[in-house]
Amino acid sequence: MAVSSESLHLPATREELEAREERWLASYAMKSRHTRGRLYPEPEDPYRTVFRRDHDRIIHTTAFRRLEYKTQVFVNHEGDHYRTRLTHTLEVAQVSVSIARILRLNEDLVETVSLAHDIGHPPFGHAGEDALRDLMEAHGGFEHNIQGLRIVDVLEHRYPEFPGLNLTWEVRESINKHRTPYRQPDMQVALDPTTAPLLESQVADIADEIAYDHHDLDDGLASGILHEDQLDALALWRQAREAVESRQGQLHPEIRRYQIIRTLINRQITDLVQGTLDRLRHEQIEQVEDVRACAHRLVGFSDGMAPLRTPLKRLLWTQFYQHARVLRMAQEAKRYIAELFAFYLRQPAQLPNTPRSRLDRGDDPSRVVCDYIAGMTDRYCLEAYKKYVDPSARVE
Repeated sequence: MAVSSESLHLPATREELEAREERWLASYAMKSRHTRGRLYPEPEDPYRTVFRRDHDRIIHTTAFRRLEYKTQVFVNHEGDHYRTRLTHTLEVAQVSVSIARILRLNEDLVETVSLAHDIGHPPFGHAGEDALRDLMEAHGGFEHNIQGLRIVDVLEHRYPEFPGLNLTWEVRESINKHRTPYRQPDMQVALDPTTAPLLESQVADIADEIAYDHHDLDDGLASGILHEDQLDALALWRQAREAVESRQGQLHPEIRRYQIIRTLINRQITDLVQGTLDRLRHEQIEQVEDVRACAHRLVGFSDGMAPLRTPLKRLLWTQFYQHARVLRMAQEAKRYIAELFAFYLRQPAQLPNTPRSRLDRGDDPSRVVCDYIAGMTDRYCLEAYKKYVDPSARVE
């Protein structure tokens, strides 16, 4: 249908964007106009879909900004070229949107979930999460996806009308994608554990896996902890390397490494898309309700890709994540968090005003301290440790 020159000068309304979704997205994609809505009713935005509005709310949170100084694998001061939790998050968003576009899923929803998926991570990466999980075992536990949900439901203060960000049900459900069994305090609405995640949520989940596998591999090689001769034993790496060499010949080592990892990612995205489409056809998935009712994940690799990916993941675990340099940083980080946690429980007057006000309301002191420490960046946590516990401390 021809578009008049006059209409090109008119703004695209939310209703027009929703209508475009209905025409373009697959029948099993989550359309914005079919959201279950928000806990607290709000007037609709005239120009943004509900999921785009959630996207913008996530971007403007304090928790999102702090990802810049939170560990992926290497602590922030280890070097400027390694991934941080923020750059990892942006890479997840890029991978997930690429997959969603090919599958005709809702890109706004996928990108929003990807940007929010790690906002609940504490300082010092998985070491920080392990420390807080141990410390909170008798107080409801700790898990970064649930913490992300707490942030958007309770801990971010942006609006006078309601606590948190008042995100849509679908985004909140997807942040809580792992469905941990324990119930966290202050949660506003129980999410339905009986239905499967949306395809958009599944895409964001597996894009996270693709991103951290390959970008941790890149950081491992750049750091000198991993070496290419170790990787040549892996068929997946060897095939990608041979494809790059046959296509491009001799390259500068850094360019060559980038091209091999790029080839690995592209190959796995291509396989993932085909594997997912095959599964959707086999399970006769036609509508969102069919996705919800499916007993197993629909977004995934082909049967032939899994045996190729497993040795790569095993090598990353044994040769990188368990390397003495990485483990030493992790053990130090756990000690810092544990001792700082104990300090704040002994000296709650040293907490800032907002956490102290929660104590005055009668909130569990352990949860208050956990929320405060989980929100810290690596460097802020280390500065607090130096100030209150040990002035000589440094993560080495």
